[in-house]
Amino acid sequence: MARVVVTGGAGYIGSHAVRALSDAGHAVAVLDDLSAGHEQSLPAGVTLVKAAIHDRAAVHRLLVEHRADAVMHFAAWLAVGESVRKPLEYFQNNVAGTLAVLEAMRDAGVKRFIFSSTCAVYGEPATVPIVETLDKQPINAYGETKLTIERALPHLEVAHGIKWVALRYFNAAGAHPDGSIGEDHADEIHLIPLAIRAANGGTPLKVFGEDYPTPDGTCQRDYIHVCDLAEAHIRALEALERGLSSGAYNVGTGTPHSVKAVIDAVGRVVGRPVAWQPAPRRPGDPAILYAASDRAQRDLGWRPQYADLEVIVRHAWQWHSTHPRGYLG
Repeated sequence: MARVVVTGGAGYIGSHAVRALSDAGHAVAVLDDLSAGHEQSLPAGVTLVKAAIHDRAAVHRLLVEHRADAVMHFAAWLAVGESVRKPLEYFQNNVAGTLAVLEAMRDAGVKRFIFSSTCAVYGEPATVPIVETLDKQPINAYGETKLTIERALPHLEVAHGIKWVALRYFNAAGAHPDGSIGEDHADEIHLIPLAIRAANGGTPLKVFGEDYPTPDGTCQRDYIHVCDLAEAHIRALEALERGLSSGAYNVGTGTPHSVKAVIDAVGRVVGRPVAWQPAPRRPGDPAILYAASDRAQRDLGWRPQYADLEVIVRHAWQWHSTHPRGYLG
C-alpha cells in the first residue's frame, strides 16, 4: 500500500485517479483549491485540503501529515487556445505551481512523482503514431509548460532523488462506468460533452476547421477513457515502487477519430443529431495526434480497457444524462 497525495484530485481526471487509488487499497489525501474541481467527486473518507499548489507550506504540511511517499500531480490549466492568449498565466500556474509542489516534496523527503503531462509536448508530429522519442516542439504555451517540467525532472532526480513518471495524455474522455463521477467544467472545452449538450438542444457545436489534411477535413484525435488514464497512474506508481527507471510514457488507444466521427458517435448514443456549425481553425491545433503506447504496455503493464469510441461516449452520456447540472444535481 502506498500513501499518496493527489494534487488536483477533485478535478475530472484526478477524481477518477483518487477513486482508482482508493479501490486499490492505497491511502489517499487530496489537495485542491476547487477552482475547477468538485468536493462531491471524492470518495467518502478521503482527506481534502483546500489550497492552491502555489501554497508550498500547505503542500508540505499535507505531505508530512499524510506521511506521503508519492505525489500524483494533476493540478494544471489545460485549455490550448487560452494558453496561446495567456502564456504568462499558464507558465505561472503550470510551471511555477508544479515547482512549488516539487520543492515541498524535496523538503518533506517524498521521492516518487507521477506527472500529468500531455501529447501537446510533440507539437506537429513528423510522423504518426507518435512515439516517445519524437522531437518535442510544442506549438502552444500549454504544451511548452508541460515540457518545461519534463525537462526539469531529470535534474531534480539527480539532485534530490525524486523518481518520476510523466504520462503524456492524449484526449481524456468518458466517465466512470458506474455513472457516479464524470466531467463537470464550468467552461466546458472538450468535444464529447459539448456535442452531448448540442444534441440535447444546447448551443450548436463549433467545429474548428474543416480544411485539415484528413479524410473528412476535421482534426483527428486519440480519445482515451478517463478510467484508463487513472489505471495508468496506478501502474506507474506500482512500477516505480518495483524500481522502474524514471521516464515518460504515451497514454492513448492508438486509434485516431475525427471531430465528425465523434459527432456521429454522440448522435447514435444519444439518439438525436448533434447540431453543429463550422468555425475557423484555432491557433495551436495540430491536424492529427494519436499515440503509440507500446512502451507503457511493456514497462507499466498497462493497456486500455475502454478503447472503443462508442463505449467512451456511452459512459459520458450516462453521466451527463443523470447529472444534467453536474455535481449540483
